[in-house]
Amino acid sequence: MAVVTAIVAGTVAIAGSVVAGHQEKQAAKGFRNDAAGKAAQIAHIEANRQAIPNPYANFEDVSSMATDLSSMMSNPYLNLGVATQAAEFQAEEADIALANTLDTLRSSGASAGGATALAQAALQSKRGVSASIEKQEAQNQKLAAQGEAQLIDAKVGEATRQQNIQMSEAQRIQQAEAAGEQFQYAEQETRDMQQLNRLSGQQAQQESNASQARANQNAAYGAGIGAVGGIASAAVSDRRFKKNIKLIDTSKSGLNIYSFEYINKGLGEGIFQGVMSDEIPKEAVIPFDGYNLVDYSQIDVEFKKIA
Repeated sequence: MAVVTAIVAGTVAIAGSVVAGHQEKQAAKGFRNDAAGKAAQIAHIEANRQAIPNPYANFEDVSSMATDLSSMMSNPYLNLGVATQAAEFQAEEADIALANTLDTLRSSGASAGGATALAQAALQSKRGVSASIEKQEAQNQKLAAQGEAQLIDAKVGEATRQQNIQMSEAQRIQQAEAAGEQFQYAEQETRDMQQLNRLSGQQAQQESNASQARANQNAAYGAGIGAVGGIASAAVSDRRFKKNIKLIDTSKSGLNIYSFEYINKGLGEGIFQGVMSDEIPKEAVIPFDGYNLVDYSQIDVEFKKIA
C-alpha cells in the first residue's frame, strides 16, 4: 500500500511536467502544420512561376515603310531648247522696217547704193536684237530649270525626313515595348523570389520550433518519469522507449525478463533488466500520458541496471 501511495504522490508531484509535455506536444504539432503550410505555399508559387518571355518576339520588319522616291525626281535641264521665236519675231519686224525704207527711197529717187547700205544696217540690227532676246530667254530657261531642281531636292528631302521619322518611331516603340516587358518580368521575379525566401525562412523556423518542442516534450516527460521512478519502485517499461531489447530469463511466475537500453538517455544510461509493460498483469501497469510504467512491487521481477 505504501508503494501505491508513493506512486500516486509521485504522479501528483509531476503533474506539471505532464501538462508541460502535453503542451509542447501540441505546440510541436502546430509548428509542423505551419511548416507544411509554408511548404505548400512554396510549391504553389514555384508551380505557377511566370513563363520567361522573349521581349523581342513581336519585333516587326519596318523596312516596308521605306518607299522609292525616285518618281519624284526629274531632270529639269533635259528639255532646254534654243530660243528662236524671239529672233524670228525681230527678223520679221526688221524686214518690215526695211521694206518701208526701200519704198521711201524709190519714191524719193535715191541711189541703189544707199539702199544696199540701208539693208546691211538693218540686217546687223536684226542680228543684235535677236541675239539679245535669245540670250535673255536662254537665261530665263536656265533659271527656271534651277528653281525646279531646287524644288525637287526640297520635296525629296522632306519626304525622306518624314520616312526616317516614321521608321525611327516604329523602332523606338518596339524597343520600348521590349524593355517594358523585360522590366515587368524582372520585377515580378524579384517579388516571387522575395516571397519564396520569406516562406522558406518561415518554414525552416517552424521546423526548428517543432524540433525544439519535441525536445522539450521529451525532457518534460523524462523529468516526470524520472520523478516517479525515484519516488517509488516504478520504471518505464513501455517498449517504445527502449532499444536493443533481448530476452535473458524467465521469472518464477513465467514473466519474460529482458535486457535493454533507453532511447532517451534522460531515463537512464547503460543496460537495464526488466519487463515489457504489454506482457505483465494489468494491475502492475501504471498508465502515463499514453505510455506505461510498471510497479515492480507487484511482480516477481527486479528492475535494475546490469551494465
